[in-house]
Amino acid sequence: MNSVEKNYFAHETSVIDEGSQIGAGTKIWHFSHIMSGSVLGEGCNIGQNVVISPGVVLGRNVKVQNNVSVYTGVTCEDDVFLGPSCVFTNVTNPRSAVNRKSEYARTKVGRGATIGANSTIVCGHDIGEYAFIGAGAVITKTVKPYALVVGNPAIQIGWISKYGHRLQFDTTGNAKCPESGEKYQLKDGKVNPLG
Repeated sequence: MNSVEKNYFAHETSVIDEGSQIGAGTKIWHFSHIMSGSVLGEGCNIGQNVVISPGVVLGRNVKVQNNVSVYTGVTCEDDVFLGPSCVFTNVTNPRSAVNRKSEYARTKVGRGATIGANSTIVCGHDIGEYAFIGAGAVITKTVKPYALVVGNPAIQIGWISKYGHRLQFDTTGNAKCPESGEKYQLKDGKVNPLG
């Protein structure tokens, strides 16, 4: 994309490699590096000191806070929030002297999910839509949609609504978000929003 067609904001200290794709209305702040082959959707916000590696795909309206590293193999769907200083890995057994670029594992973060500050996402473990990863959590297994997980290693302690409120299910498996009024049902270990 030449500078005449540029329809996003990039701070003068950011580095945008040729061959990256950046959607309209996206903002890229101080000292961030968007590497060649990465794709950023419309309306994203990339905080300062962020690295977006080759092959990373961010959907629309993804918020990446300061000091986040998003490495090759990661895809974030629309409306994902990546908290300050969270990090993704892409090799399960890294060694400085062993090149494992051909072994990069994939990680998908589902629509509307939140990953809290200082969390670590060990590669190959997807995060379900609208899941909420508590600050400092270390993800070592796949996280279900709408799950609330905390700790190191992270464990699920409950369920959460699209608006980010903990859901309290009654004896029939139904819950209501206190902010939106949306209703949810817990059945067979899965949460589903009700019409």
